[in-house]
Amino acid sequence: MHLLRRLSLLTSACCALAFSLGAQTYPSSNDPRTNLKPGRFDAGEAAMGMKLVSFSKKPAQFDTVRGLTFINSDIAFATHYAYQANFAGLTVWDIADPVKPVAVAVVECITSQGDPSVWGNLLFMSAEGAGNRKDCGKGGVQDPKDHMAGIRIFDISNPRAPKFLRNVETCKGSHTHTIVPSRTDAKVIYIYVSGQQAARPETELAGCRNGTDPADPTNSLYQLDIIKVNVDRPMDAMVIPGARIFTGLEPTPECIRFCAPTPPGGRGGRGAAAAPGAAPGAVAAPARTGPRNCHDVTAYPELNLLSASCSTHAILVDISNPEKPFRIDAATDTNNFQGRHTAAFSNDGKKIIQTDEWGGGTGPMCQAGSMNELGGNTVLTLDDKKKQSQRGYFKLPAAQSAEENCVSHNGGLIPVPGRDLYVQGWYQGGVNVMDFTDADKPFEIAYFDRGSIDPPAGADVPMRASGGAQPADFTRSRNVIGGSWGAYYWNGHIYSSELDRGLDILELTPSANLSANEIAAAKLVTYTQFNPQSQPRMTWPAAFVVVRSYLDQLVRGNGLAAERTSAISVALDAAEQRTGAARSSALTALAAQVDRDANGARDAARVRAMAGEIRRLAAVR
Repeated sequence: MHLLRRLSLLTSACCALAFSLGAQTYPSSNDPRTNLKPGRFDAGEAAMGMKLVSFSKKPAQFDTVRGLTFINSDIAFATHYAYQANFAGLTVWDIADPVKPVAVAVVECITSQGDPSVWGNLLFMSAEGAGNRKDCGKGGVQDPKDHMAGIRIFDISNPRAPKFLRNVETCKGSHTHTIVPSRTDAKVIYIYVSGQQAARPETELAGCRNGTDPADPTNSLYQLDIIKVNVDRPMDAMVIPGARIFTGLEPTPECIRFCAPTPPGGRGGRGAAAAPGAAPGAVAAPARTGPRNCHDVTAYPELNLLSASCSTHAILVDISNPEKPFRIDAATDTNNFQGRHTAAFSNDGKKIIQTDEWGGGTGPMCQAGSMNELGGNTVLTLDDKKKQSQRGYFKLPAAQSAEENCVSHNGGLIPVPGRDLYVQGWYQGGVNVMDFTDADKPFEIAYFDRGSIDPPAGADVPMRASGGAQPADFTRSRNVIGGSWGAYYWNGHIYSSELDRGLDILELTPSANLSANEIAAAKLVTYTQFNPQSQPRMTWPAAFVVVRSYLDQLVRGNGLAAERTSAISVALDAAEQRTGAARSSALTALAAQVDRDANGARDAARVRAMAGEIRRLAAVR
């Protein structure tokens, strides 16, 4: 969440330029998610392709919306626990039974924004901003020596009683962070720290220095900070020289298409875009500098790659040596996709998603007049030399209300073989699943959404009494920030961190766009720990549901003649009834037939992939 910067920084009357907004598109108001009943715990709901398994309210310690002090943020997972961060601490959920999750620990520790990650028995939390104290205490910072910005480390060997170990201070603090494991020492991990603020005074932390030269190694800006941690000796964690991946970057080009409008007499970015057919308004030129920091970076350690979301730039980094990362490529565009926020790789590493947090996460950027080309996702592809090319755009297709903060936010892959599926949170836009298998034409296949927390303007709301008792809900005010911070697939379910309300656990359901076989195949992929910004490779065991997933995809996309898909289905059913050598022989013969089917098939690559999965299954003894 980009709380401190607003797109008003991109708009200025003195430098406004007029461009044609061209082929903008807009979300639909003819959608079950539009105009749902508002309410905190009794809001209307709409779902397609997924269902709500359970909802758990925030613990009492965090059940307030006093500004942004007590909102939930991100989640990390280990064994049967979900570690849900909050700007004021951490909730540990036992999710062994997703129908009845249990809050087994609440750690009160003011840590904005608190993004967590886990590694073995350690938990790390990001801290940035002026209100974090070294001792986790409330009340703010009165003496600079008490200020903490960087990474907090906790011992979670007993998840029901996390123990604070130490703070590792960094010059810019930590808005988010990413774990990159050492390739040569299983005991060592590196924490790549994305800090959004300026460097702290040297009187507060020695060695910190602001500057404007990206090539100046004494400049604390223009780098990702790196912390080296021996997991057996976390008290020895230390900051090492950072990743200077910004040196030599060109400024972002001037915006030409899909540019953020400037509302008359107001700030840009927070208001809706002009409605379809409206006259083009004035737009602002993006800042004419390269980035000096990143909002998030996502590592794919098995491929030695890291994708950095750095405001105006998407930067691809080689992390084969985590202590000496280097930039491979940097991409920007002449569209106003200037709030790059989060990244994710496809499982094969050939595509990258970059999200755009237009409005910083607190604005209603999904209204009927908010263009689809801002505040959503863009898909990039990588060629053989790791050069990035921008392809399609995707945004939540359902119009949301003016009371709902909404924009693209955090998510992760769903392990369906043969497809690239991404589940993510859209704040009060809810949770949805994007299929980006075709990089040029990403589309939605599932969603879950609630009505706004606040009622629309003009509705009766609790007001301050004139003396005497206050309404029970008085501490809540209009324009409450809520919705899904991030949604992640973890061992068979989707977990969504609801900023204001609590924790949602969802499950995919069969639909025209996702079959029961594909859902079952996804459930075969399990992990013992998962940090959304450190992406694992997804692998599937040989299984009939994996083969049938490919078959279902061929049927859905008309990738192979109907008579052949029917015959293959019958042959798979027959083979499954056999055992031992008879099954193996039947599957081997079927794989040979499917190889021949690939010749002339509309989707030959998928047919060949299915043949390979049939052979893998035939080899199982």
